[in-house]
Parts: sequence; C-alpha cells; structure tokens
Amino acid sequence: MSILSLRHHPDPVLRRKARPVRQIDPAVRRLVADMVDTMHHNFGVGLAAPQVGTSLRVAVIEMPEQPVVVLINPEVVKRRGWRQVEEGCLSYPGYRGEITRSEKIVIKALNLEGETIRVKAEGLAAQAMEHELDHLNGVLYIDHLEDQDKLFPLEPELPQQAD
Repeated sequence: MSILSLRHHPDPVLRRKARPVRQIDPAVRRLVADMVDTMHHNFGVGLAAPQVGTSLRVAVIEMPEQPVVVLINPEVVKRRGWRQVEEGCLSYPGYRGEITRSEKIVIKALNLEGETIRVKAEGLAAQAMEHELDHLNGVLYIDHLEDQDKLFPLEPELPQQAD
C-alpha cells in the first residue's frame, strides 16, 4: 500500500471532530491499509485518520505481539480507574507529556467487515485507544496537560561512536 504524510499540530484537521463512516467501501479499506503502513513506517502504536488528513472516524492500533485492531466509528462505552502516564504523539513530534488516562476501557466499534465489536483494554492498550479516540474528536494529548511543566522535549539521540 502507501505511506501517507502525517499532519502535525497546528494543522486544522487535527482539531475537527471526524465524520462517521457511512459505508465500508474500497476507499475505506485502502485508507485502513495505508494507515497501517504509515503507522509501521513511523514506529507508532496507533494512528487515527485525521493524522493523515482524512476527517473520518477510523483508527488503527497495534500492541506488541498482537494483531492490528481496526476501529471504525468507535465510541467509549466504559472506563474504569485512572493512572498517570507519559505520552507522545506522531502529530506533536519531539515532545512527551504526563497526563491522566483510564486504567481500563471498553470500546464499541465496527470492524472492516462492518460487524459490531467490543474491545476491552487495559494499560498501554487502553491508553492508545483513548489517545486515538481523542484524535477523532479533535483533541490532542497536550489538551490533557494539567500544567505546561508536564510537557518536555525529547532528548535528541547522540550519534554512536565506534571504538
């Protein structure tokens, strides 16, 4: 498939509430495949359609050692507990921030076959799902910062020297 260009803050598409998918047609299937390729290329855990410039309620998530989860028109049906996490975003590169996310979450969505699914997640998977659903609602993780002091730049990697 294709690697799509990522949109970065302050691109306005990242601040719009994404439109629901009305029909899972070949264009939506191609978008999902391209989003998975783009997520892998950028070493992401998840990606939402607005991050590649498409204002549709589509997200993909892949946890280590797990298959890709495709979420079409997802909605949170249950949250439980809270935890402090460190989070970053492909659309806000070069920074990480400390925010609060749910410990556990249940999402209802459609899969690529148009079937309703329920996805239960905890820990990093719950964090990734909340993060991607935020994107579908025009919210970035930086909006959850309690204090700007909780946002910090990533250290640039130093070149390795040969011995």
